[in-house]
Order: sequence, then C-alpha cells, then structure tokens
Amino acid sequence: MGIAVQALAGLIFGLGLVVSGMANPAKVLNFLDVAGTWDPSLAFVMGGAVAVVWVGYRWVLAWPKPLFAAQFQVPSRRDIDLRLLVGPAIFGLGWGLSGLCPGPALTSIGLAAPGVLVFVPAMLAGMAAARWLARWLARRQDARPSGRPAESVPQNPSPQT
Repeated sequence: MGIAVQALAGLIFGLGLVVSGMANPAKVLNFLDVAGTWDPSLAFVMGGAVAVVWVGYRWVLAWPKPLFAAQFQVPSRRDIDLRLLVGPAIFGLGWGLSGLCPGPALTSIGLAAPGVLVFVPAMLAGMAAARWLARWLARRQDARPSGRPAESVPQNPSPQT
C-alpha cells in the first residue's frame, strides 16, 4: 500500500511540475534572469508549494505516527558544515546553467529534449560521484589513529622513553 501511495504522490508531483511550467527549462531560466526577461510566475508556484508543505508538516507531525512507517524520521542535526554549503551551491549552479533540477529533469525525460538527455546522465554521474566521495572521506576519517584529527598525528613518531 505504501508504494502505491508513493507512486501516486510522485505522479501528482510530476503533473504539478508540468502544469506550473517548472519542467520547462526556458521558463525557469527566465525566472532566474532578474536583470533581463524576468518571469515572476514561478515565485507564486514556489510560494504555494512552501505554504502547502508548511501546513502539511504541522498537520502530519501532530499525528502519533505516520500511516506507512513505524515512526517519523525528522532530521535532528542543526549544524552547518562544508557539505551543507557546497551541495546546494553546486545544485544552484547546475539549475541556473541548465534551467533543470532533478524533479523536472526526470519529468521532462519523456520529451526527449537534447538538453534533458545530457542533463540526466550528468546528474546521475554527479550523484554517484558524491556518494563515492562521501564513502571515501568516511573511510579516510575511520583510518586515522585513535580518532585524532589529521593535523595532530605526528609525521615521524619517535619512541617514548
């Protein structure tokens, strides 16, 4: 039952992207071009989406548990790290250069537009590279002796007397 609900939510989301124009890279690029051919209509789409999510979260999180899971999985971390800054910056650059982000790109793949056919494989490669890098950094962190930061590990340890 949960997968059917997720599929229905995905279809509604995709339909909303198409109807709102978010799946059209030219419309998105015009929204981002505030000094030129600015099209503010997507601001209303984003504002409406934020309002619906805000109300939805308040309503759903008041329930004792989700309908299709044992418990809610709400992020608890509040710190800002390099990963949190770099990831959205790369996302924003890609969105600004192509006019596509992951949801609309996957929605637009059926149109077989050349830009989408280049963007989606590049997006998937970037996602795979980010996962590989995260695993590599985690292994590197685990390999440090006694959990000390790299700066405090002596380069030429001498025997203690």
